[in-house]
Amino acid sequence: MVALEVLQIEAGQMDNFAYLVFCTETRKAVVVDPSLAPQAVLEVARERQLELVGLLNTHGHHDHIAGNGEILAAVRVPHWAHPLDLPDADRQLLEGTEVAVGASSIHVMHTPGHTPGSVVLQTGEGLITGDTLFVGRCGRADLPGSDVDQLYDSLQRLKRLEKSLKVYPGHDYGVRPVSTLGEELQENDFLNAVDRASFIRLRMG
Repeated sequence: MVALEVLQIEAGQMDNFAYLVFCTETRKAVVVDPSLAPQAVLEVARERQLELVGLLNTHGHHDHIAGNGEILAAVRVPHWAHPLDLPDADRQLLEGTEVAVGASSIHVMHTPGHTPGSVVLQTGEGLITGDTLFVGRCGRADLPGSDVDQLYDSLQRLKRLEKSLKVYPGHDYGVRPVSTLGEELQENDFLNAVDRASFIRLRMG
């Protein structure tokens, strides 16, 4: 399968990251979480001569979806999201969904906890983790719709993936903007909690 490249874009005053994921063969691309800087995303797409074919959201919080309208006004592409967070999206990002991007595809994992409809997007060699997993941290579980038990279970799923996978978080909260799952397994206290009760104390304390 043709490789997908991930471009990380600083996206606003809340340390958000937006992403462009594109097929290196066809130059077709999707936007992930345009957040608070949709014009920056569109400018990078123009500079790289990418053809946008979709808009995906990792979850429904305002700081991640605020730029959706501007992207969709600029390009007529389908909007993808999990229905528990964004029920009016054109297409659903469900567990196991494959989103075609040129000659390749993005694989969807449903990872509830931070929000009911949070998803992680596997691009081949990378994971766009939204607010489920950050560099050195994980998402909050004290917000409306959050569930700390579900967040624990979602992180346990991520822990079982290949350690070489790059972690592309939804915010620039860590010591570096991109990590690997292996590095997170060594350094992230939330992934290293010995059991559910320990995780809940750490996350909710």
